[in-house]
Amino acid sequence: MKIGILGAGKIGGTLGRKWAVAGHQLAFGVRNTTNPDALALTQSLGAALTTSAEAIAFGDVIVFALPGPAMAEMIAGNAAALNGKIVIDTANKLGSAVFNSFAEFAMHSPQAQTFRAFNTLGWENFAEPMFGSVQADLFYAGPEGQPQSLVEQLIADVGLRPVRVGGPAQVAVVDAITSLWFALAMGQKRGRHLAFKVLA
Repeated sequence: MKIGILGAGKIGGTLGRKWAVAGHQLAFGVRNTTNPDALALTQSLGAALTTSAEAIAFGDVIVFALPGPAMAEMIAGNAAALNGKIVIDTANKLGSAVFNSFAEFAMHSPQAQTFRAFNTLGWENFAEPMFGSVQADLFYAGPEGQPQSLVEQLIADVGLRPVRVGGPAQVAVVDAITSLWFALAMGQKRGRHLAFKVLA
């Protein structure tokens, strides 16, 4: 699968490492293509280091792993190119009433297949998704069909078990889990290697 990852920090870099091992083709889109950390990451993975626009053009799946405040400008600036793509919004707009950017995607790129995933856990849980013999779950929301299967495959390739909460109308429920993670990991000082498991 061709994946364009916007951002090469902790989230984008950790996901990219897992997806490279799984055999996916990657292009990281960044503001500064001479950044030494981004260069070292992409060279170690055999991935491309490009502009954000080039990463969007490259990918069948576009992963937004940016700081929350950068999301609106990036979506508006690449609106046409995102239409028809599978988009994964991992960014949390902390401090805002709404953590996700689904309203911006709907306004600017209504034909994108947009998913909310990889936002409910810290990056440490992507690096190490096992807790002893127990595999952590990853909650996500998004449309059904072929795009859903591809997103679930990407979640599984990281080592997490995908748990679909529902369609786009359930994005706020996924974001509530983000708030719970912060309350436990930070507020209760339980540490960032903390995840959730659905039992039935």
